[in-house]
Formats: sequence, structure tokens, C-alpha cells
Amino acid sequence: MKAAIVTEKGTTPIYSTFEEPESKEQNVLVNVKASALSNLTKMRAMGNHYSAGHVYPNVAGTDGVGEVNGQRIYFLATNAPYGSLAEQTLINEHLMVPLPDGIDDVTAAAIANPGMSSWAALVSRAHFQAGQTVLINGATGTAGSLAVKIAYHLGAKKIIVTGRNAVKLAKLEADEAIAFDMSKADGAKKFTDDLAEVFKAGVDVVLDYLWGDSALAIMTAVAQFGGHHVTKFVSIGASAGKGDIALPSAILRSSAIEILGSGVKSATMPELLSAINGVFEWAAEEKIVMSVNEFGLEDIEQAWQAPLNPRAVVVMK
Repeated sequence: MKAAIVTEKGTTPIYSTFEEPESKEQNVLVNVKASALSNLTKMRAMGNHYSAGHVYPNVAGTDGVGEVNGQRIYFLATNAPYGSLAEQTLINEHLMVPLPDGIDDVTAAAIANPGMSSWAALVSRAHFQAGQTVLINGATGTAGSLAVKIAYHLGAKKIIVTGRNAVKLAKLEADEAIAFDMSKADGAKKFTDDLAEVFKAGVDVVLDYLWGDSALAIMTAVAQFGGHHVTKFVSIGASAGKGDIALPSAILRSSAIEILGSGVKSATMPELLSAINGVFEWAAEEKIVMSVNEFGLEDIEQAWQAPLNPRAVVVMK
């Protein structure tokens, strides 16, 4: 079969031929229709993610949309060395959800990963309740902008968005937008001060897609201005590119902050599947449209270099 193959760690996939998978035990064969290129997909395939399998050569891709016995389904967690960027793949029969009629293959492939990230973080990790206030750090990316819509759908009373691009922030349908510039000498302090009134009023959940200096500034604001209000800080991603921060213990001792993570090993697989199913039902009902950039499987090297926004989706023909 034709597939996008990673031959060794750190290399871009190539379009070539790979041995076809065979169904066995609880694993079923999927005829793949579409698969999106998320940051997770790229990092896992190239061996740079904590959940990577380090099996080479492998077929790239972590999730996608396909058909099993004529039924349209979304699937995830493929069986190594088979990934989703191929004409066929092998998955556990318990790791798929049916697609509602109101969502097409490309939209489903594009929205599943970014939509699930905030849905699982809110519902399964933060135990979000309708009427609470949410701050989304890094809200201008695909996942962050979806998080705004999803948080409102789940009943958020107020949403504050933060990020580096003031123009993009202003276009989001949030209650308040605060831009920051960490490249300036006083960038972190200014951002913390700008958050004063926000945290004095009370923030219940922070969804953080950036980590790094901006995340630390938000935690500092919680400690300085949050009082006894419990704020659940949920780390979802590290798009700022900084894997470590120096977190003073005083932030933890002088606030009611709760620091959580949300990802493929902090949320259970049933929780992730439930989140994805919720995203699909919401997207179908509300007719959510995703901006995508479509590529054929034979163009995988070009697709791999495409920006994450709009989401690149590889379509099998």
C-alpha cells in the first residue's frame, strides 16, 4: 500500500510503499479517508514526543477518519508501525467513534485533535462547571480559537483570551482580550499586572497552550491577585517552545492554584474518546467550519512543511 513513511528518528516522511496491515484479535483494518497533520502527529512520528513509540520505519499519523465495514468512523492510537497517513491502517476496535452525518471527513479529521484538547481539559481534567470563568492562553491558534467556542458551548460565563497577536485576539468572540510581548525586558511583569483585575474578579480555569514565560506570568498573577479563589491551571501544550520554567514555590504556597496537565497520558482513553465524540456532535449540530489546506498522500513532504494554521489535511484518493 502507499503510505507516508518515516525511516528514522527526526526525518520527514517520504511517499513510498509499505507492507499492508492484517486484522487480528481486537485489531481491525481501516480504509483511511483523511488524516490531519497536528503538532502531535509530527512530533510522534519523528520520535520527539513523550508518547512516541520509536519504531522505525513507521507510517506517520496518529489519528484520522476512515471506513470499517462501510461505517464512517474516527480512529486514534494506531498500532505501530502502522499510522494514519496511509491507504490502510490497523487500530484497536475500542479506539474509534462513529461520525455523525452532519460532519464531513475532512472537517472531522481537522477538528478532532484541536477540539478534543480543550474539551478533555475542561471536562475531564478541570471538572468545569457551567457558569465558570475561563482564561485561554494562546487563543489565536487553531486549538485555542476552538477552545473559545467550546468553552462557551459548555456554559462558560466569561472568557478571557491572551496571546502574542493583538490583532488576532481582537477577532475572537471573547469577553476580554489581553496581548503580551515577552520579548521586552518588562514583558512578563507588564502581562502579570495587566491580569490583575481579571484574577481579582476570579478565574476558575486557565487553559494554557503556550507554557514558558507567559504561563509563569499567569501563575504569578494568580498568586498576587487571586486571593483564596481556586484557579485550575491546565497545561495543554508548549507552543512557546520552552520546555522548562523556574516555578517559585511561593506561587504554590501563597495561592489556591491547582496545576494540572491534559494529554494522552493524563486523561484516560475513554475520556479522550468521549471528548472527541462531544466535539463531533457539537460541530455537526452547529455546522462548524474549519479552515483547512488539503493535500494528497503523494504530496506528504509538502504537507509536512505546511503551517499548522490552517490545518493541513491529507486526503486519500
